[in-house]
Amino acid sequence: MPWARASDGVRIHYEVTGFRRRPPVVLIQGLGAEKNAWNIQRAALALRWRTIALDNRGAGRSDKPDGMYDLEQMADDVIAVLDDAGVDSAHVVGLSMGGGISQIVALKYPQRVRSLTLVATACRNHEWREELLASWAQIAETNGMATLGREAARWTIGPRSFRRLVPTFGWFGALQFLNPAGAFVSQVRAILRTNDTGLSSELANITCPTLVVVGNQDILTPRGDAEEIASLIPTAELAVISGGAHGLIFEHASTFNRILVEFLGRAERAHAPRGDAVRSAL
Repeated sequence: MPWARASDGVRIHYEVTGFRRRPPVVLIQGLGAEKNAWNIQRAALALRWRTIALDNRGAGRSDKPDGMYDLEQMADDVIAVLDDAGVDSAHVVGLSMGGGISQIVALKYPQRVRSLTLVATACRNHEWREELLASWAQIAETNGMATLGREAARWTIGPRSFRRLVPTFGWFGALQFLNPAGAFVSQVRAILRTNDTGLSSELANITCPTLVVVGNQDILTPRGDAEEIASLIPTAELAVISGGAHGLIFEHASTFNRILVEFLGRAERAHAPRGDAVRSAL
């Protein structure tokens, strides 16, 4: 199981699925989550794509250093993973906080990004969401990560599915939030330190094919956040999943996977030399 070494010495764990000669797709998870939350997507992509799923610093098997984290630093971690895996450029897929990291990757390292998929994410902090995330950090510090997992589930699962899925999600959430509270809090503070207009003011500079995906029942990063991103990136298209909430990658996995695979195919055809497009993935 490989680890990449970040510029500050932090080890970033990642796993590769699929054939080496297939086009690469890097998967970046959200707040408190780890790479195995992408397992349904990794299975769906395995035959045609080479997926690289990583644990952000502070989550999963990656190092969990004390002190301050920064989303730009976490974007640099993604590039360290690509370097370690021998990947010059990849299709970048980011969920929630991972979507913020992905935006920074596309802005800071445009030559490394074949396409950009931004899922259930935003490009600015809203006061109500800052207050919510700050409350989650406090819960984690005072009551522990298991309590936080139960609270976060209410913001992740759609209302129609909550009663049906919450027993399973409660168990899954507890596993997902086994990270130390301090590491989770550091990730929260990295989000809160992101300048309110920093990303939104720069998104017009993104020129790669971009897909923005949101569920129409997402209450954590509502449709308005996705519409704002899609309006600011000249190459962006917006996909709205009916009934989807913040956890749409597993709650509506088949619909999301179909949308993602179709977009990646179009983006790879646009990227690959004409003679290689069919051989690469499609």
